[in-house]
Amino acid sequence: MTFDSSFWLQLLVVFAAVAVGGRLGGVGLGAAGGFGVAVLVFVFGLEPSGIPVNVMLIIAAVIAATSLLEAAGGLDLFVRWAEKLLRKKPSAITFAGPLVCSFFTILVGTSYVAFALYPVVAEIAASARVRPERAVAASVVCAGTALYASPMSASMAAMVAVMCTLDVAFWQILSVTIPSFFFATFCTSLFLYRKGAELADDPEFQRRVASGEYQDLGEVHAKTRVQASPMALRAVCIFFAGILFTILVGSVPGWRPSWEVAGKTVNLAVPQLIEMMMLATGLLLIVFCRIPSDKFASGAIFRSGLIGVVGIFGIAWCTGTFLNAHTTLLADSVAHIVRDAPYLFCFAAFLVSSIVFSSTVATTIMLPLGLKFGLSPEFMVGTWACCFGNFSIPGAAQIACTALDRTGTTKLGSWVLNHSYMLPGLVWILTATASGYALAKVFI
Repeated sequence: MTFDSSFWLQLLVVFAAVAVGGRLGGVGLGAAGGFGVAVLVFVFGLEPSGIPVNVMLIIAAVIAATSLLEAAGGLDLFVRWAEKLLRKKPSAITFAGPLVCSFFTILVGTSYVAFALYPVVAEIAASARVRPERAVAASVVCAGTALYASPMSASMAAMVAVMCTLDVAFWQILSVTIPSFFFATFCTSLFLYRKGAELADDPEFQRRVASGEYQDLGEVHAKTRVQASPMALRAVCIFFAGILFTILVGSVPGWRPSWEVAGKTVNLAVPQLIEMMMLATGLLLIVFCRIPSDKFASGAIFRSGLIGVVGIFGIAWCTGTFLNAHTTLLADSVAHIVRDAPYLFCFAAFLVSSIVFSSTVATTIMLPLGLKFGLSPEFMVGTWACCFGNFSIPGAAQIACTALDRTGTTKLGSWVLNHSYMLPGLVWILTATASGYALAKVFI
């Protein structure tokens, strides 16, 4: 078999679907993937691949529980706690900002909670006369990549759904991602600690002060925040109990129910465990936190989460259809190159995540591809951080936080890639990949 014209045309269809879908985002990504599948099937006669059902169901179940936590006031309570922590030592905001934003993202499984903290980070930095660009850029990059260490994130769902079939336990993945994430976060904050001129010496800040564009808001955000719902703390406790139970039972095979199937003992699969426990947690939230039915699916998390499911549905189906049709050809022709120079695969994963603006979609595309190329589960988990390059082209978080920095020190740049988030993002990718690869050799 050779790379004939039909192969290259099909590959072009896949690239076009990823590129167009990445520009459209959300439902557009899924629609572009679905269109790509239709072209591959009806024009080129390829057999459609299986749909990543487990990944989609895990994400849907987690989103259901998280959206109910939001409806009960739990996310707002998280924000109140985070604000108190951040205001304790304003001069350390470059380290505290990304750490607190990331920690809450890890617990909840979505970076949505961090959006409420970004204005606080920017204002605390400005009030403490710390260059806001340092704290804002570090917070946005680290909160966005914190899904890498979250047991409840959609990206982790994509990783677990595949790795559990290769005898890689849930706890092994977390043993790699959590320590490497916090190490990379520290390195990113350290890199930014003295970056750029001090705020008082920054020409743009001086201009805004002189013209009256900048005024110190001080503690206004803390004073105007509304009181948290009385059910919020109860919701947080129920949600954490569900997460803890899922991690513990998912990490110890002997704690999961088992059955005799064809003469073999089969344990409850981790993806099914996550799905059922998150749905069960959702019911407990509804009952014990008295959430009215009109709030079940009214929050931003539910809408954005289901949009993400549609994106994964289409684009993963498209790439899976292409890869399944050419598995032998790719394995014979490309696998040895990837095995001899695995850094090329890491670079490709970074590019894909930058194009599609989603670490979850990048994981769904690149993880099966790497395994087909013969890369080991150890390598795939160890270098998974390369799938989190969605900071490289400014998106919603970067654009919004640039506007939130009223001092003007945080910039998007004039050449697309020369923005305030690029260098700290690359530092995070490199340090997380290096440390993750080392930890994977120990735990996997």
